[in-house]
Amino acid sequence: MTTTPQAARRASPRTRRSATPTAPDPAAALLPQSEPIRLLNPDGTLLPARADYPEPPVEALREMYRRMVVGRRFDTQATALTKQGRLAVYPSSRGQEACQVGGVLALRDDDWVFPTYRESMALTARGIDPVEVLTLLRGDWHCGYDPAERRTAPQCTPLATQCVHAAGLAYGESYQGRDTVAMVYIGDGATSEGDFHEGVNFAAVFKAPVVYFVQNNRYAISVPLSRQTAAPSLAHKGIGYGIPSEQVDGNDPMAVLAVLTRAVAHARAGKGPFLVEAHTYRMEPHTNADDASRYRDADEVEAWRDRDPLARLETYLRGRGVLDDTAVAEIAEQAETYAAHLRDRMNTQPTVDPLSLFDHVYAEPTAQLVEQREQVRAELAAAAEEDA
Repeated sequence: MTTTPQAARRASPRTRRSATPTAPDPAAALLPQSEPIRLLNPDGTLLPARADYPEPPVEALREMYRRMVVGRRFDTQATALTKQGRLAVYPSSRGQEACQVGGVLALRDDDWVFPTYRESMALTARGIDPVEVLTLLRGDWHCGYDPAERRTAPQCTPLATQCVHAAGLAYGESYQGRDTVAMVYIGDGATSEGDFHEGVNFAAVFKAPVVYFVQNNRYAISVPLSRQTAAPSLAHKGIGYGIPSEQVDGNDPMAVLAVLTRAVAHARAGKGPFLVEAHTYRMEPHTNADDASRYRDADEVEAWRDRDPLARLETYLRGRGVLDDTAVAEIAEQAETYAAHLRDRMNTQPTVDPLSLFDHVYAEPTAQLVEQREQVRAELAAAAEEDA
């Protein structure tokens, strides 16, 4: 029996399907690497070069080391100030120095930073007066520096709300033809919040130039990562929003700077947001009010102490011949001087005007606010007369 061409086509659907080229997976370009990017071993030795994440200039790495040393000394001093009653609370970022400083160095001065309450080290690395940074944690003002002047949003205490703020600002900058990039610092716990979803989704849809930088330090206060997500990594969350993502060893300063530099370049080029997850560890308690021994053991902390980002970068720079004992001592002295000046200034009791509570609530005070302010003024005046 003779088979017509039409019958042959009907009779061999399997052949027709195999002849059709497989469509590319649209998610493939969004996926992070299966393992966190690492350019330096924990002992500070250099790994084989990568074309996708080239080694940053050694001068930038030396400056990164300097700022990390000063930042760690600042962090230690701020922790001590809480014990002296000079600060109401302080969330340490010890152990996360590579992330704190690397994010700042990846940006231009006219870019924006949207920090959490834990980014005090990042803000001082950005050049903001440390006393102004600690004003929030001392309880004097919600923000001690001028956000517009410093291109740095107030430190955000509610989880993930700055994800939305950054998306709006970055979109506005792009809409006006500027190539400003906004970097959002968030913790692993913030990725479970609705504001994270809304901010990232908005930025993705409107291609806002935002880098969402997740410092995964393993604990959202006392909640371990295993109770936060079932995803292979937090970086994989970018796929759901249609944005590229990457994960990096957050205790490898070289890798952190390389990955964030690429992420910032992606956003600045008009390609939309980028999500970076840094795998790191919070060496100190969540704040001075937290007892971390209730939810993690000493062996875990010691294991991460061996992955110290400062020691890793110092070893590498010594091997390159751009850092020696004299340079290390000079940088350490700079850090001590920085801490001493901070300590002296924080030991001075601030003068607080109760009426300043009513400043900056609204651009134009409402009638109710004016009335309340007058009530407080009258009470203060009456108290002063009684004391006279």
